[in-house]
Parts: sequence; structure tokens; C-alpha cells
Amino acid sequence: MPVTKETLQEIALSEAEYEAIVERLGREPSHVELGMFGALWSEHCGYKHSRPLLGLFPRESPRVLVGPGEENAGVVDVGGDLAVVMKVESHNHPSAVEPFQGAATGVGGIVRDILTMGARPIALLNSLRFGPLSQARNRYLFEGVVGGISWYGNCIGVPDVAGEIAFSESYTHNPLVNAMCVGLMPHSRLVRARATGVGNILMLVGADTGRDGIHGASGLASRTFEAERELRPTVQVGNPFLEKVLIEACLEVLERVPEGVVGMQDLGAAGLTSACVESAARGSGGVVVDVARVPRREAGMTPYEVMLSESQERMLLVVRGGYEERVREVFEKWDLTWAVIGLVTDDGLVRVYDGSALVAELPVQTLVDAPQYRLQGRKPEGLEALQSFDLGRLPLPEIPPAEALKRVLASPNVASRESVFRQYDHQVQLNTVVPPGAADAAVLRLKEGGLGIALAIDGNGRYCYLDPYMGGAIAVAEACRNVACVGARPVAITDGLNFGNPERPQVYYQLEECIKGMAEACRRLGVPVVSGNVSLYNETEAKAVYPTPVVGALGILEDVSRHATMTFREAGDVVVLLGQSGFSGDPATLAGSEFLELFHGLVAGRPYLDLELEARVQGLVVRALERGLLRSAHDCSEGGVAVALAECCIAGGVGFQGTSRVEGRWDSALFGEGQSRVVVSLPRAHLPRLRAMARRRAVPLTVLGRVGGEELTVPGLLQVAVAELASDYRSGLA
Repeated sequence: MPVTKETLQEIALSEAEYEAIVERLGREPSHVELGMFGALWSEHCGYKHSRPLLGLFPRESPRVLVGPGEENAGVVDVGGDLAVVMKVESHNHPSAVEPFQGAATGVGGIVRDILTMGARPIALLNSLRFGPLSQARNRYLFEGVVGGISWYGNCIGVPDVAGEIAFSESYTHNPLVNAMCVGLMPHSRLVRARATGVGNILMLVGADTGRDGIHGASGLASRTFEAERELRPTVQVGNPFLEKVLIEACLEVLERVPEGVVGMQDLGAAGLTSACVESAARGSGGVVVDVARVPRREAGMTPYEVMLSESQERMLLVVRGGYEERVREVFEKWDLTWAVIGLVTDDGLVRVYDGSALVAELPVQTLVDAPQYRLQGRKPEGLEALQSFDLGRLPLPEIPPAEALKRVLASPNVASRESVFRQYDHQVQLNTVVPPGAADAAVLRLKEGGLGIALAIDGNGRYCYLDPYMGGAIAVAEACRNVACVGARPVAITDGLNFGNPERPQVYYQLEECIKGMAEACRRLGVPVVSGNVSLYNETEAKAVYPTPVVGALGILEDVSRHATMTFREAGDVVVLLGQSGFSGDPATLAGSEFLELFHGLVAGRPYLDLELEARVQGLVVRALERGLLRSAHDCSEGGVAVALAECCIAGGVGFQGTSRVEGRWDSALFGEGQSRVVVSLPRAHLPRLRAMARRRAVPLTVLGRVGGEELTVPGLLQVAVAELASDYRSGLA
């Protein structure tokens, strides 16, 4: 074999894959060609182990304009000739190496994915995972990631409106950083990332090209951290001020010269290689590129480095012949560097020149046709024992329920995220109606006849570790429940799938089962998957992270003024639990719970979700809010109903006087994390109508008590001042 194993390892290609390349080409690839194959056949770009499974997702509905895999992001019709563009993207491996820039460029990259569709980015969300903050390196990663997200988002003027954070030992060496962006545009401005029209020009605009990020997609994001190596050069470096200018300039080009722009593509993973080749593939044609024309910020760069650089803040435009001057004028007005670097052809080849020297000539279809692997998964050893663990035989904690509640509220997985989201500017653009921390989802005004959208992102790795299928379904259900709790009807999701090495049967089992569970939940809840991202090889020394799918959900409010928050507001309002009959303590609901790990050091049991009940509960909450029956709504998730009640009290600075007694064990009754439950408050006069609606929809309803006083009380069990709870809750993470 003419290339060494070390070379193949550097670009994350196997020997069998190299041999397949030689067979398809009928010759040995050149150095540049091999680098291009390494990038596009990487797990990060080629989805070698996940693409066969992703076809299980439902992806169609009357609202879906662009579905998964078609373009850079999904597009959803939200009414009023407006479309929302949405996607989640991971930057896990770069953030593990250089947390500030890894997270910052993750934000920059997902923003450009939205921009390339022709949409203005209007909101950012994030989903983060770290090891315990008791360890210094985990604190360093946590602070660096949050700093990078806030720096980049604040500088480009896109509000960071929602997110979630979790901590577990499984993420100690492999933090997860998933960034979601949402954009808005009129239907008429939809742009495709396609290179079509023979003779149309390829125009590169934005930052000069440097050596940062080379092998980012193949060498960093497509393999595990098995050995200590210097990886910082593979992490991109961001310039948010340049990105802000690039956003405005590209949107102005689309506004002023719409007929001149045939296609637009950002330069993210694999840089110029993926931008040119994938655009040509979508356009069923070819391209000619001259790397000598690419503006550079470093001397002596080779064609290999130029084609594989992942320097940030760059866009590739396919400009119709005769319009280049008008496009150029806009970019020069914004003082942006631009260059014509190539042409569109119809021969199905990508040809790369360095001046007059041809350095690569490859079939486009061969480059984008990475091998696909459908493996046989195997249930992890010991999982059966964890699932069948008898939670009912655990002793009750020796501390009283009030102290247990305070400890759960102060735990990093439950405590207030105010110390994080106060670093983000969530009011820029002036469309944020419900900000972070006020409700289960953010609410944004679209400035069109009262129309609004709700956005949430959620996931729970512990549930997926214990039961990948059920955990995947719960991730979808909870994200959709979050938007339902503010009054929005869930209409679409985007997902980020974070797993270990898929070549290990136990990990592949987790990946396959999670996707199956998510797909079933999507079908039952009527929400298609419109976009997403897969991040594999999140493990060190054969220790994988928890299987962690995160789900970003979009909901629509026809009248944005009819939204809800979690806040208890009016003394005397009735507090009701929807989705559960009685206030019972079933030990099975402690499966995978925060309480179980905090007090018993266990991650055990088997989470459960009734998807039919989930759909009925969500429908009831949305309908009741549309009719103006409810004053607040908050789903029961981490920490169970006791934490949900406490959060509602803390948000409103008011107490809760319980009237419903606990049946059975107090630990599971207060802190069990059974699904499909929502705590709502409403005027007493509205209770008969809510009861009737719940009865018609077969949704269990339990009156828990009423709003009022300065304490949170549960008869015979719990009596604690809200001020004390607030102190623990607000200081837990800080």
C-alpha cells in the first residue's frame, strides 16, 4: 500500500476504505485527493454508521418545506408567508480540546448553516454536558464553553434564548456542546446550496484562509481520544465581528440581487472541499476550483491545506454569469474580502488547480458516496440487571423531606441556570417574549399579526443509558412538552445524537435503539424531524459518554399574547397535576432520577413513557391555554413534582398550600420522574371546565392545593419557606 497507516489514521480512513478508493478511481489518489476523501468520507461528513438508521425518522408534514439531508438546515412553514429555518449542530471534540474557541466556533458554524438558506438568524439555544464541577478540569471546560457561547452570540447580535445543562461523570473527558440556531425568512427568499448552471462562477467571501481547523472533520471529530496528542491546531478560531458583517452582507445580496444568486453554502467541516463538492453534488454537476485565487492569511500554504482548512466566517456563493459586479459591490460596501475561485461545469467532476497545475480530479459522486455500515448491536452487559433493580427495597433517606428537597434543588443538575444565561444577551433583536428561566420554552414574537414561536431543547442521558429506546422517546416527548407548556403546538424537531464509538456493538445498540424510540415518539406526537446532526466517537479509553440524544422543538402560537410561564401568580389559584391520578409514590418512577443518584449513588431502573397519554396531556395543555383557562404551566422533569412546585413558587415569590396527601413512599411521590405530567395553576372558577376537558381527553387530573402564603407545604410531609428554597436553588450552580 503506497500510503502509511499513520497517514490513514491522521485522516481517519481505514485500509479497506483506502482500497475502495483505489478501486473506484482505478488508480492511486494524489495527496490532495486523499485528503479530500478523508474529509468527505469521515464520520462527521459521511455519516457512515448513522445514515442507514436516520431513514427511520418521519420527515414529512404539510408544514415541512425542506427536510433532513436535503440542504444545510430544515425549513418549516409557520404561516403568514413566513418560514422558520432550524438545526442543531455539535462541536464536542473541539470543545474538549479548546473549550472557548470550540464552543464559539460551534455557534458561528450553526449560524452560517441557517444563513446559507437565506434566513436571518433570530435565536440561539444550547445543550451542554460536563463532568462533575468538583473536578478542576471540568470547571475549566464549563467556564470556557459558556464563555465562548456568550462571546460569539453576543457579538453577532443573535439572542441566546433557551438551553439546558447536565453533569455526570460520563462526560468528564468528553463534554458535549450542542448549539441550535433558528432563522426566519419569507418563503420567496429560500436559497439552495447547489452549484448549477454551466459557466456560473464560484465566489468565496469572508475571512482569509489559514491553517486552523485542518483535519477538524476527519482527524478530530471522527475518532476517539485514545492517546494524548497536540490537537489545538485542529480547532478553528472564530471572529464574531466578521461573522456579523458577513450575515448582513449576504442578506443584502439576496435582497438586492436575488436573481444573481444561484446557490449559497457555508464553509464549515472540511472547508472548501465540502462546500464545493457537496454543492456540485446537489446540483448534479461539477466544479473547477483554482486554489491560487483563494485569499490567504498565512504564507506558503499548500493546495492540500487550502482545500482542507476550516477557517471560519467564510461563505461560497454560486453567482449567475453577468451578476458578479453587482454582488461584488455589496461585499465591498461591507469591506469584505471576496474572490472568484472557480466555475460550475456539467461533467460531474471536481477539478482542483493550483494556478496551471492540476492537483486533483475526482468524480463528485464518488466523493460524496461514503461507505455505509449497518452493524449488529448488542445489549450492554449488566444493563438487564440495572433495569430490573428493585427500587422499592431502597431505604428512605434519614433526612426529612424538606431537607431532601433543598438538596435536590441545590444539585447542579436541577439548580437555577441564572448564573449561565445572565451572560447571554437574550433581548437583542427585541423579539424575546419569554426569556430563559421563566418557562419551559422560550417564546419569540414574529411581528406578523400576533404570530409567535416557542423553542426548547432537551435530553436526558441517564434515561437513555438505562433504556435507549425509551430514553430516545422521552427526549422527543419532553422537548415537545416544553413548548406545549407555554401554549404552542409542536410542529417539528431537530436533533443532535451524541454517542460513543459505533464500531463497538454496545454503542451501536444504543444508537439504533435511541433512534427507533425517537422515531416512534415523533410519529405518535405528529412531529417530523427536519434536520439534525450526529456526533460519534465521544469516548476516551473505551469509556463512552451516556448515549445522549438532544432534541430541539419548534412550536407555533397563533396569538403570542396567549402564552404561559411557570410562575405562580395569584393567591387562591388552584394548583392541579395533569397526567396522574392521585399523589402516589410508585418506586418505579425513581428510575434514572436525580434523587436516586444524589441520595443512593445509583443510576438504575427502567424509565417508562406512555406515548398515547403524552399526546393527550400535551393537547389538553395547549387547548386550555388557548382558551385562557390556565395562569401557569410547568412540566415535571428532573426532580419530580416537588421540584416543579418549588420552581413555580420561586418564580412567583409565593407559596403553595397542599391539600392532597401522599400515598405510599414519599421519596418517589415527591421526587419520582414519571413522564407526561404537568403542574398548572388556574382560577378556581375555571376548574370545572378544565375537569370536563380532561375527562373528554382521558387525562388524569389531581388537585394538589392552592397558591398562597410564604411556604411550600405538603400535608404531613413538607413545610419549608419559599425563601429558603430559593436560596438553595439560586446558589446551587454558582
